[in-house]
Amino acid sequence: MVDTAAPLVVPERAWQRPEVRDALRARDIGALLRAVQQHTGASQSRVAVAVGMLQGRVSEILRGNRTVTSLEAIERVAVGLGMPDPARIMLGIAPVYPAGLDHLGPSGRAELLEVYPSQAAARPEIERRAAHAEVVEVLAVRGLGILGLNDSLLRARVCNREVTVRALLLDPDGEAARRRATEIGENHPSFAAGVRLSLELLADLANDGATIEGYVYDLLPTWRVISLDDTLFVSAFGEVHEGHTSPMYQLGPSPHGAFWRGIRRFTDELRRTARRVI
Repeated sequence: MVDTAAPLVVPERAWQRPEVRDALRARDIGALLRAVQQHTGASQSRVAVAVGMLQGRVSEILRGNRTVTSLEAIERVAVGLGMPDPARIMLGIAPVYPAGLDHLGPSGRAELLEVYPSQAAARPEIERRAAHAEVVEVLAVRGLGILGLNDSLLRARVCNREVTVRALLLDPDGEAARRRATEIGENHPSFAAGVRLSLELLADLANDGATIEGYVYDLLPTWRVISLDDTLFVSAFGEVHEGHTSPMYQLGPSPHGAFWRGIRRFTDELRRTARRVI
């Protein structure tokens, strides 16, 4: 039985085929996925898992009944297929490891280390790095799924070990919390209660001896950041979706990297101006 969860490996020679290159230039995702099936023997369900889409949607794309135009969806396809940089450039999206540019870090690699279709896809790498991180910083709205709940992404990995945790959450009493609740169609009191619950659960960790710093900010949330020492996992909040469902970018330390440096500057300044509550 084929493991549909295993990475879909497209042979290197496939990216050189004329029909694949034509599909990339035309941004014809249907033709691209058909070529991928031809060169890998993958089923629709396996392709769907790889590119983070429902099988029904992939079926429509393969039949030519649906087109893919959003950059977010195109990026998910590129990541799911393990597309090499020359193919990404032909598709019209940025390379993952651009060579010869001045924003390369000390390792010689670009600051953008990996792109994931969502937090769920990044979870194994986040957990691996969190197990050894000395400083964990989180910029979120409620943070329940990152640090608050017992089964959240990071809580078990910051308990009972020497680690400094800094959490910046949306001020439940601020105007930005009301705006965010309205944006996503939630009742403000219920929305604010979720933030307060997360703060209470973080305070419990602090009372148990963990090194916790908790802050609240009053700014309409845009960036969602999980910082593990110098490695950042960055996603974004939209008008109709939460940060954990958006694509997530893994950034490595790079003193000349505009994105890494900008996110660092933003979170440091936000923490400086935020109100500490834990």
